Amino acid sequence: MKDSDRKLYRAKIVDDYVRGRMSRRSFLRNASALGLGAGVLGTGMMRPTPTFAQNALEPSKEVLDWVREVSKPFSGTTLRLATESTPPSNAINSQLKKYFEEASGMTVEIETLPLEQVLQKLTLDIASQLGTYDLYYIDQSWAASVSRDVFDPREQIANNPDLAMPNYNIDDFMPALVDGIAKYEDRWVGVPYDIPIFIMQYRKDIYDKMGFGAPETLEEYYEQAKAITDENGPNLYGATGQMKSGHYSLECDWTAWLWGHGGSIFGPDGKFTGNDERGLEAMEYWTRLAQTMPPGVNGWTWDGEGQSVAQGVAASMMSWGEFFPYFDDPSATKVSGLMAAARCPKPKNPLRTVTETGYGEIPGVGHQGGSSLAVSRNSKNPDAAWIFMQWATCYDTQVLITALGGGTGPTRDSVYNDERIKANARVGAGTTRHLDVVRETIALDMGSEPDLPQWAELSNDTIPVRLGKYFAGEYASAKEAMDDIAQAVDKVVSG
Repeated sequence: MKDSDRKLYRAKIVDDYVRGRMSRRSFLRNASALGLGAGVLGTGMMRPTPTFAQNALEPSKEVLDWVREVSKPFSGTTLRLATESTPPSNAINSQLKKYFEEASGMTVEIETLPLEQVLQKLTLDIASQLGTYDLYYIDQSWAASVSRDVFDPREQIANNPDLAMPNYNIDDFMPALVDGIAKYEDRWVGVPYDIPIFIMQYRKDIYDKMGFGAPETLEEYYEQAKAITDENGPNLYGATGQMKSGHYSLECDWTAWLWGHGGSIFGPDGKFTGNDERGLEAMEYWTRLAQTMPPGVNGWTWDGEGQSVAQGVAASMMSWGEFFPYFDDPSATKVSGLMAAARCPKPKNPLRTVTETGYGEIPGVGHQGGSSLAVSRNSKNPDAAWIFMQWATCYDTQVLITALGGGTGPTRDSVYNDERIKANARVGAGTTRHLDVVRETIALDMGSEPDLPQWAELSNDTIPVRLGKYFAGEYASAKEAMDDIAQAVDKVVSG
């Protein structure tokens, strides 16, 4: 199939799925064949709506002076971006873009859509080459399929010195995020933009009452969760999860326990290894831990999991750190000021290295799901879009996005040290008091799923459907379930 035909077909199947003309399973199989990853089904996190702080923070005068000067040839230009509802996009759209528009004379239109509709817009734009959108929001699972349809930012810096923002410093983006999110083969597919990642979050008041500290090992986490459930159930449970059968969120939880027990999804021969000794050890652990969770956990994705903590039903979760600023909002939750953050418990067994896994899988208890921002090669205004992209991802703007209330994990290392960020490390909506933990997790604990075309089908259907059946009691044992998954996965991978 020619590349142009492939792009047209990819756009058609995404459009058919979003419009309800194609079944979920058929879409997954087609998407796998076309190199689209786990994010194709709108599996991005359901982020809590942030409460933005009302304070005197404004963009740097030096940054706006640069925008004003470099944008003169582009005054009157309209730039367009379709994006998922993420903390950076929400903060820029509602709080910050007015400063860029006033300084640049440009207009920026940001469409916030469900993730599958973002993919729909992106694939149609690439296939048609119309350049309707100047910038692309790229879920990490799409990076391979769109890598040649966007500018490598390093090329833009080298080829457009007159448009380069002073001190933009592309090397400030955290290396683990560049490798895990923004690179495909030898290319940067944009720059790291957003980084949801697993951290440990727990009710410090409950843990203090029980005489517990943050769990240092996975077994200690289980023992604490069981003790809390035994003493406080059914009003309060020790742990919680995102274990809805057939949903990507269930696969996310599984990977954390699998990696945490020294296992991996694939071996270096490309065969499924979740049913080996380490994989079965992880399932035995998870089965015990699930008994310390609220009864509704098998019907929850990340949103239900977060709400179980926010409403005081569960005392802890090892999950997405972006919920932490929401937990601190006294107008939205019952746990404001009661939560603490820590690194995930240490793996029980040594982590496998990338050379011991397959398809670029990076084991780590801090499961991540990030995204990049890039300039489209089809844009009619690529230079103007590059100016906006530098502004939207520069140090100063990242500080404002984080300090104004999104509470998101910055993708630039230096932002974590900014005094404006540290000043927001207090109890309240949009807190940043968890960010030191996020930073350590990115550097030391981050886990990334394998990069192969069939991963969309495997992570959204093959694996979580069978995991759901296991927790519903439809297999005689964990070994039977994992052997069934192994057979199904290897069949999909082999084509």
